[in-house]
Amino acid sequence: MLASVAAALAGCLLGVVPGVPSAAEQARVALTIRDPRITESSGLAVSRLHPGVLWTHNDSGDSARLFAVGPDGRVLATLRLAGVAARDFEAVAAGRDGAGRPALFVGDIGDNRATQPEVSVYRVTEPVTLRDATVPATRFRLRYPGGPRDAEALLVDPRGNRLYVASKQAAGGGLYRAPAVLRADRVNQLRRVAGAPPIVTDGAFSPDGRAFVLRDYLTAYLYAAPGRRIATVALPLQPQGESVAWSPDGRELLVGSEGSPSQVWRVRVPAVEGSGEPGTGAPENRGSRPDAPAAAEPRSWRGIALVVAALAAGLVLLAGVARARRR
Repeated sequence: MLASVAAALAGCLLGVVPGVPSAAEQARVALTIRDPRITESSGLAVSRLHPGVLWTHNDSGDSARLFAVGPDGRVLATLRLAGVAARDFEAVAAGRDGAGRPALFVGDIGDNRATQPEVSVYRVTEPVTLRDATVPATRFRLRYPGGPRDAEALLVDPRGNRLYVASKQAAGGGLYRAPAVLRADRVNQLRRVAGAPPIVTDGAFSPDGRAFVLRDYLTAYLYAAPGRRIATVALPLQPQGESVAWSPDGRELLVGSEGSPSQVWRVRVPAVEGSGEPGTGAPENRGSRPDAPAAAEPRSWRGIALVVAALAAGLVLLAGVARARRR
């Protein structure tokens, strides 16, 4: 009952939100993760060394580890981050290390109560050979202007290896840019560059860096630069849609969900017309403070609808749990 009501409510909301397609009709399942160790897949990154491989990790409550998932959904390798105690891993993104080699950035950026004075991002060099291993990790500490934020989205611009974090707030969050060169010996100050939609659960840059995406539980928002939205795309209804990455050819989004088993879907995206250097888009509100609430994203009924839609997606998850318990 709850599942049907929630699904109907979510469908109605998607139907009335301007600019959002009525359904993700072209979406299809790319793979299903069935490994019992992966119960809360919270981030996705496409391997730059191993074709068809995705990197993922669990949400809070797990140890500091990454899983390499093959095209058939099986785990091919597990990387443990040496000396790292995971607090709330929420995102992973592909980038480069200090020597220019393919690397993975893992965001320990979750902060549900917004109490942490700083958050951490760990960088590990992507292994050339896929096998279980314990690998060294470089820690970068990040601090927001204006106080702590909860966040689940970590993005790395492939053009300059620069990090971005999008905060997760019901009334609309913010997009924050890290310094061009991260320092491991000091706290790196984030700078707010644009607003973000409500309830952002992940984000990613396109392979060529000309666009990036932020997602919530039901919709993907495409940008050519911070504050310059170019398209919205409806996503498949998932138990708890948490992750997003771009396919290597830049034509599709890969979207994942928490739960076990969990499916990763392929969703077609519109072609990106034009590009912009990050941070050069129209500012969200020229008169606002850098750490003020977002103003670039409309604060009208649309934001409320998205919050309710997120609650509807939660009802779907609760209904599934209730059915499992009855069985």
